[in-house]
Amino acid sequence: MTEDTGFDLQGAGVVVTGGGGGIGSAMARRFAAAGARIVVADLDGDAVAEVAGETGGVAVTVDAASENGVSRLIETAIDELGAIDLYCANAGVAPHGGPEAADASWARAWDVNVMAHVRAAGLLLPPWLERGRGRFLATVSAAGMLTMLGSAPYAVTKHGALAFAEWLSATYRHRGITVQALCPQGVRTGMLAEAGPGMRALVGPTAISPEEVSETVIAALADDRFLILPHPEIADYYRARVADTGRWIAGMNILQRKIENMRSEEG
Repeated sequence: MTEDTGFDLQGAGVVVTGGGGGIGSAMARRFAAAGARIVVADLDGDAVAEVAGETGGVAVTVDAASENGVSRLIETAIDELGAIDLYCANAGVAPHGGPEAADASWARAWDVNVMAHVRAAGLLLPPWLERGRGRFLATVSAAGMLTMLGSAPYAVTKHGALAFAEWLSATYRHRGITVQALCPQGVRTGMLAEAGPGMRALVGPTAISPEEVSETVIAALADDRFLILPHPEIADYYRARVADTGRWIAGMNILQRKIENMRSEEG
């Protein structure tokens, strides 16, 4: 049965990066349940093969951030699907630290969280513009709207990912290109588990499952909303940030001090 959505998943060709686990695998399963044909990509070959097996999809073990990797992924997807109707740029990394973090950590965050989107869009846009339709879904995170204490590379690059998604939408929406930015806060994935005890204590109580995120995405495909907010309260935080940025930063600094106190008590 076809989903009653603005974007018809029945028979649609869908690519999901970072699909070996977490939000990516949940979206792949949900899309497949709605009738989509799936190509799922991840660096973890065993994990992505398992998800592909569950969804009747095709697994591609690839670094979807590199030029060669994204090119191979899209070529494979087109060979398998005929055309890509929805591309989910979902893979992400969140290295710890601030300016002291290694250059390699900053470079990797930039490649995975931003340039993977840019490189994919560069290859997807020509055929999409020719046929007058295409959909790009970027997993950005609430960090792209707000910030992420403890990981400057993640906060900075997720802001870049949101900015790129906004630019794509503003530039191409009149030509049939739909762009959406998925911005959850805490989600019970490996990334949250690795975020450190302070951050887990702050966002853990409101963390949701990857499956709940995927249901929010399904709802968002129905109305083409740009910002997809599995945690609706993020909209209020975003408005507060814009209305009085200085006060918002002061509030975030209070949270930072709480995290530091938690670390001191643990140590």
